[in-house]
Amino acid sequence: MAAGEGARAALRQAVAEARSRNEVSAGSSAVAVAEARSRDEALAAVPAVEEAGTTTIAEVLVEALRKRLSMDGEPEPSLDGVHALASADAVARAAGERADASGLVDLREEARRRFAAKKAGVADGPVDPRVASLRQMLSFWAERQGTASARRAVDPVPAPRALPVEARATPFGTVHVADQLYPPEHHHGTAPVAAALDVESRLVASLALHPELESVDFTRMLMLDTETTGLAGGTGTVPFLVGLAWFEGRALRVQQLFLRRMGEEAPMLRLLAERMASSSCLVTFNGKSFDWPLLRTRFVLNRVPVPPELPHLDLLHCARRVFKHRGEGARLVHLEGQVLGHHRMGDVDGSLIPELYFRFLRGTDGSELVPVLEHNANDLLLLAALLGDLVRRFRADGTTERQDPRDLLGFALVAERAGDAERALSFAKAAAEGGGTVGMEALVLASRLARRAGDGETAVAHLQRALTYARPGQGAMLHLSLTKLYEHSLKDLPRALHHARLAAPVELPADHQLRLERLERRLSRQGV
Repeated sequence: MAAGEGARAALRQAVAEARSRNEVSAGSSAVAVAEARSRDEALAAVPAVEEAGTTTIAEVLVEALRKRLSMDGEPEPSLDGVHALASADAVARAAGERADASGLVDLREEARRRFAAKKAGVADGPVDPRVASLRQMLSFWAERQGTASARRAVDPVPAPRALPVEARATPFGTVHVADQLYPPEHHHGTAPVAAALDVESRLVASLALHPELESVDFTRMLMLDTETTGLAGGTGTVPFLVGLAWFEGRALRVQQLFLRRMGEEAPMLRLLAERMASSSCLVTFNGKSFDWPLLRTRFVLNRVPVPPELPHLDLLHCARRVFKHRGEGARLVHLEGQVLGHHRMGDVDGSLIPELYFRFLRGTDGSELVPVLEHNANDLLLLAALLGDLVRRFRADGTTERQDPRDLLGFALVAERAGDAERALSFAKAAAEGGGTVGMEALVLASRLARRAGDGETAVAHLQRALTYARPGQGAMLHLSLTKLYEHSLKDLPRALHHARLAAPVELPADHQLRLERLERRLSRQGV
């Protein structure tokens, strides 16, 4: 209490001095009296030292004056207020020193002690669980930020590389070209690139469901992939990189035509038309919907004759039909990793490619486009490897090598659509060995093929086996198929009625009732 009274006396003296200075400088006694009265009220509002808790004497006094000044509506403390605050702070420090000398509790040390305890995690009382949760979230976020910063700090900065294209004079003008030859033993993942030369046109036509491909010489195929300024298509989208690949002997030649600046497409397009004229077909991935329509538009806009369209093998359609049971889509990079076992390291994100090209047009050195050329070359290698791998698996019909049952079912469905019942049945039987939902669907396919061949007994046997793989809710459709087989093919009405009663969940109530009544009438006529 003695330290508090001393602080109050010292503060009164400081306020009196500020009041006298204010009276001299302001020149208005009324204003001076009003400000002095407000400071006296602030003094009265100052709590005793013992009530300050963990706050120091200086903080109590200065904060009280600040609050009073803000209550008076001043945007900033006046000059006199500043003098008063400074004096109060000095007096409070002096009072604190006198309190130390008198042996009283030093509130500054108490505040420091409590702050250190909180920093060390020692709470004075129960902690709000929401506060604890927030602190944990902030700590986790700070740790992740630190980890990301450390990762960015240790990543090596790639050295700039020159764009690997050269200006090549052609009869149509200068074209900038990147050229590379891959040897016959080159593999893309687990698949040899040269295996694309060994495909049979008959199998390719069945796999693609494209009869026109049966007469194609695939040793002269042209693989094509473009990198563009966007994916919207139309007249505003420009293919700035046209990647081509063809076989020379058993080596694969990859040639990339690069557009150095806008307005120089015509020589590039004429060179593309010349290469197409010497090829037997196009092989692309989504080229029927995107690449070729876009190039055809550029031919027209640049007043270059559009070359005659070649037979077109779009591997996207083949991949979707074969790999659809994987449930992971048919993205090119996904197929590359999951089917061919090739994982790209440091591959450029496709969504960034247009911006990288625009930056090149604005004057960058072109080193940022080097990964784009590598990305395009990998896509062309993937086309050759994927074609060879798909045809090799389709040729094996599931009997000569172990394959994923989901892929076997995909091949079986493709062979069925192509009219190759023998190959479809072979794939279906191999897929059924995997069990589960895939095995059930494969046996349903095998039953369908047997029924078309007029073998009702075998068709029923496949469905009975499929019932053992069916999960709850899947069996009703199988019972409906068994009902039809027993009624129409095997003429076994009691069994047909048995399975009909189990097929209710997949039939409309009226249709189900009609089926039951019909079977019961037929049985009654037979005396059963």
